[in-house]
Amino acid sequence: MPEVTRLLEALAIDEKVTAFDLVPVIYAQLRQLAARKFSHECPGQTLQPTALVHEAWLRLVKDEIRDWKNLRHLLAAAATAMRRILIENARSKQRLKRGGGWTRIDFNECVSGGAVKDEMLLALDGALENFAQVSPEAVRLVELRFFAGFSHREAAEMMGLSRRSADGLWAYARAWLLEELLRE
Repeated sequence: MPEVTRLLEALAIDEKVTAFDLVPVIYAQLRQLAARKFSHECPGQTLQPTALVHEAWLRLVKDEIRDWKNLRHLLAAAATAMRRILIENARSKQRLKRGGGWTRIDFNECVSGGAVKDEMLLALDGALENFAQVSPEAVRLVELRFFAGFSHREAAEMMGLSRRSADGLWAYARAWLLEELLRE
């Protein structure tokens, strides 16, 4: 008798076996199932396969009814849980308070030297002028990276910043500028 079936039967009889005893035995199969689910998702998915597996597993073991007959039945229940999680995640992204209806702009792609439309460049310039009133140092970092083409490390060295300080300043600048650009 396969290990999974033996554990499922012991779980059904309520022996000293818990649902968590199944995890090491079926984790790889759950991970494969999640990876297959993600192969059908659009790029830009914020949920990762590992997180999906963990969330689905927690939902499965939280459920009081655990009458899984065999591995196939358990994997089918896991697939249903994963589907529900992905649907909830998609609905959440569509809500207005989560930015539903907004066009997502990847600021890193803009900074990496890709083609920038004139309108975007003008909008960025206006946002930088406003941002200069708030954080001139962050504006300088953006200018070094975006306009001068320096790497993050090079820009930090030029400004005399530690890597950690530059990381924080860069994250702050990106968030502030994205908010400003999306507002326009």
